[in-house]
Amino acid sequence: MASQQLNGSKNLDTFDRLESNVRGYCRSFPTVFSSARGATLVNEEGEEFIDFFAGAGALSYGHNNPALKSALIEYLAGDGVVHALDMSTSAKRTFLQTFDEVILRPRDMSYKIMFPGPTGTNAVESALKLARKVTGRHNVVSFTNGFHGMTLGSLALTGNSGKRAGAGVPLNNVTHMPFCDFLGTETDTIAALERYLMDSSSGMDLPAAFILETVQAEGGVNIGTRGWLEALAELANRYKVLLIIDDIQVGCGRTGPFFSFEPFSIQPDIICLSKSISGYGLPMALTLMKPELDVFSPGEHNGTFRGHNAAFVTATAALREYWQDDELTRKVNRNARTVRDALLDIAVDHDAVVRGRGMIQGIEFADHSIASAISKEAFKRGLIIETAGPNDEVIKTLPPLTIADELLNRGLKILGESTAAVTNVPVCVN
Repeated sequence: MASQQLNGSKNLDTFDRLESNVRGYCRSFPTVFSSARGATLVNEEGEEFIDFFAGAGALSYGHNNPALKSALIEYLAGDGVVHALDMSTSAKRTFLQTFDEVILRPRDMSYKIMFPGPTGTNAVESALKLARKVTGRHNVVSFTNGFHGMTLGSLALTGNSGKRAGAGVPLNNVTHMPFCDFLGTETDTIAALERYLMDSSSGMDLPAAFILETVQAEGGVNIGTRGWLEALAELANRYKVLLIIDDIQVGCGRTGPFFSFEPFSIQPDIICLSKSISGYGLPMALTLMKPELDVFSPGEHNGTFRGHNAAFVTATAALREYWQDDELTRKVNRNARTVRDALLDIAVDHDAVVRGRGMIQGIEFADHSIASAISKEAFKRGLIIETAGPNDEVIKTLPPLTIADELLNRGLKILGESTAAVTNVPVCVN
């Protein structure tokens, strides 16, 4: 584990001198990492850190997962095609067939698969363009505290004022409506949204789509309830509005099932995936659409790196290794209870609220300064954990889904000790 007084920051001069001021996470975790395996990162001084961050959710199967790494090494050693734009390759075909056989067919889902570009915001941008092209409408409804990416279309959907300010231009063609319990548990936000849709004097143009995360990760681990999500889907169907689920951070098993919306009676028109879809941290994104929505002309939406074949290889390996049965889902559900119990132990004496699903859970403190202080203290003690929410008021647990029980428990113990150190209130995490 890392020492109390971290030594790794002494080698940061090169980054300070040459890298842009826009860099962010490296300021929260000021050391130089040199290797990683599973749920552990190691810096240049040989100090180990338990990873409760997992590449912001891009490493659901951990760092350098052996099954994925061996598939990638074999492919590269055989001079497999790495870059091919959107040309047909054996790696792409194998991924498409595997995704269909392992994910879509068992769930009785019929979707066409688009490779929009390598990142999550590419998936969102293509979903927006597609929804507007299909419906002929310009407006899109997104929800308070949502986060969908940093390019202009995605940023227009995003609620966070700090991130929106970076655009430098007006962010238009989006109406922001309250997410689930944003106005309190007594307010029916679906009824309010419907009132806007049905009243021609509301000022809201009939939208092309609703876009949402079932769990708002960056927004503070806010949960869409079953009733709210299913009512929204029914509303979308009734008003012929497309439903886009952004499953970029909470898909690929983060909440337990492969898709976060699986427990609910929801059939999205469009689904956005990225982050852990490659399984290895390699850039990859998918936009899934119902077949009747596949109306783009050839080349109408493209990108140089939409054919990242190395990512196809690791994504295929991940699907075969983890999604041909429900073992990983069962592990996520077991570990989710462990995490929740630990967070509730912390919350009970700290005027805090715990919320989340599966292996994305958070604890929100009434004193908004506490979460960032805990993150810094945890780093000193050998735990990487980030904050979320509009005021960084939530500590967000996001470990690899495959984390060993012993490491998970040790990380939760560090989190409890860090909270106690910051607040001077003892915490007992079993």
